[in-house]
Amino acid sequence: MSSEVAARRDAKKLVRSPSGLRMVPEHRAFGSPFGLEEPQWVPDKECPRCMQCDTKFDFITRKHHCRRCGRCFCDRCCSQKVALPRMCFVDPVRQCAECALVSQREAEFYDKQLKVLITGAPFLVTFGKSETSEAMVCRLSNNQRFLVLDGDSHYEIEIAHISTMQILTEGLPPGERDTYTSLLESLPASEGGSARASGMLLQYTMPGAESMTQLKLTAGEDANASKRPATTWLVAMHKAAKLLYESRDQ
Repeated sequence: MSSEVAARRDAKKLVRSPSGLRMVPEHRAFGSPFGLEEPQWVPDKECPRCMQCDTKFDFITRKHHCRRCGRCFCDRCCSQKVALPRMCFVDPVRQCAECALVSQREAEFYDKQLKVLITGAPFLVTFGKSETSEAMVCRLSNNQRFLVLDGDSHYEIEIAHISTMQILTEGLPPGERDTYTSLLESLPASEGGSARASGMLLQYTMPGAESMTQLKLTAGEDANASKRPATTWLVAMHKAAKLLYESRDQ
């Protein structure tokens, strides 16, 4: 890929919406798959009372809209201003208590795991049913749209084209695997659990292809420090996949 195309893919612009300032992709097609669209606000005329505590709005009790769900609340029920990177807001924005909790849980991914994924880690990569593996660095692209594999060859897999993703683990009974639909608490040995992420198996569809392709990433066989970055990256990817799965339902 040329540097010009890469720059165009990562270009952003500052826009103002009714909810606040947002730093969004210059080209909508290059938006992050983890992103969420701004909700439609419940019209003022349709919410005479707080949608949480049922307090009646008047000259003193003003109404406020949650920037994440778009519902209408009084100041007491919608007083928190919390970062909302999934909607590309530059500054923390007003959210109801329920949405604020969700955004706060997501904060760790954007503050920590996303940096790990973009930095990348070394893996042994096996394509399809091949019996040979290639040493490659796997990372998430800066705009979060592609899984990038670099070694003697170069591959880019669009996240939106991945149909299934499984985190392979050591320390679980045979046949048990964590997928992006499972609970994160069951996985990371690096955070005190009994299972250790050892690889990732995913299936994806290439543009124009009729059948799916399988890709397997395996953490290096070296038992020393070189295996740790790959394990850390896999734990981060597990959280990213869960976030992506949840966003498809919103």
